[in-house]
Amino acid sequence: MIRILFILAVMTLTACQSPVEDDLLYIHAGTLVDVENGTILKDQMIMVQGEKIVSVKPWDNSSHLANVIDWSAYTVLPGLIDGHTHLLGDIQSNDVLAPIKATWEDDVSLGTTNALKTLKAGFTSVIDVGSYRAFTDVALRDAINSGKILGPRMTVAGAYVTVSGGGGEVVGGETDIVIPDEFRRGVADNEEEVRARVRDLIAGGADFIKVIATGAVLTMGTEPGEAEFSEAEMKAAVEEAAKFGKYVTAHAHGAEGIKMAIRAGMRSIQHGSLIDDEGLAMMKDKGVWLVADIYNGDYINTVGTAEGWPAEILRKNTETTNAQREGFTKAVELGVKIAYGTDSGVYPHGDNAKQMTYMVRYGLTPMQAIKSATLWGAQSMNLQADVGSITAGKFADMIAVKGDVIEDITHLEHVEAVIKGGVLIP
Repeated sequence: MIRILFILAVMTLTACQSPVEDDLLYIHAGTLVDVENGTILKDQMIMVQGEKIVSVKPWDNSSHLANVIDWSAYTVLPGLIDGHTHLLGDIQSNDVLAPIKATWEDDVSLGTTNALKTLKAGFTSVIDVGSYRAFTDVALRDAINSGKILGPRMTVAGAYVTVSGGGGEVVGGETDIVIPDEFRRGVADNEEEVRARVRDLIAGGADFIKVIATGAVLTMGTEPGEAEFSEAEMKAAVEEAAKFGKYVTAHAHGAEGIKMAIRAGMRSIQHGSLIDDEGLAMMKDKGVWLVADIYNGDYINTVGTAEGWPAEILRKNTETTNAQREGFTKAVELGVKIAYGTDSGVYPHGDNAKQMTYMVRYGLTPMQAIKSATLWGAQSMNLQADVGSITAGKFADMIAVKGDVIEDITHLEHVEAVIKGGVLIP
């Protein structure tokens, strides 16, 4: 149990409120992971005012400070960032029509629970890359931002931009089942419709746009290796989003779909399972981020088999899992920009850090794996001025864990305490 000498605000305010602006909070970090310099610092003092970090410097034993959180026995890191989550609704199951059987209230209620699990697991920021029911992610983000519920900082897509019957659709049921319009807000089948859907999603509160560029492992009737939009349609999404200062990310498994998305100007590639050497070279040259969920395949194989998920899904998972990991290793060796992303919502929320081991196993050093989920993750979503490191001027988002995370990255699976915006999460 972490010994807390004094906790500013948590004892006098609710957990959802921020500390009083004029007060100062001091965190005594026994070990601090400096992700900006790639170094480990000992015995540091992190000074926080309100939501922001004021300074980081060596601990001064001569000072008699009030308002101290004693993390001297712990390793302190920036709050982690998951660049590929699905917080809304229930986790993946063998029922392909489960999304339409839930209500809006069900989705947001489960999202509230999932958000808290994610936050308590040490992930203080997420990029939520789409929900089937449009704008439920916007509602959850706004509820967190207003302080009504506890959860990570969310950057959201609003809904998937997908072709009819494509990887972002709810499919797999009988042909007479009608899919409600709120599940089809991002469906587009030509350039004009793509532009209209992009404008609609941004007007509804989307922070960025997610385009389903290829088929999906978990969507029946689609193949991961096949492109679903033309390159011109993908470029239309990028151009339209840019008018509003927004970027576009691509769900893309297949090699050709990945290259089309890169040429279209997309900022990042999600999954990247079947990427070829040409695609990797293009990503390196264009500075495109790779967000590869390299833990997920093992979960799908184990749990999906046990629960009787559709044979088509299990087959596609088998065809992509090892290929994705091989491509990830090549990407690391080539110097492609890597951001941490897990596809949470396929596996249970709160287990996000289980992918850390895989990041190291398939090519990153432990420090690089941590950077992928902190500094690099922040850069991938253009939020490096606010999050991603324990640095003066950024939000006071940080976590405490036991042990040496460089020697054993699995320590990140057991977070002892979380501070978000200067408030200790109960």
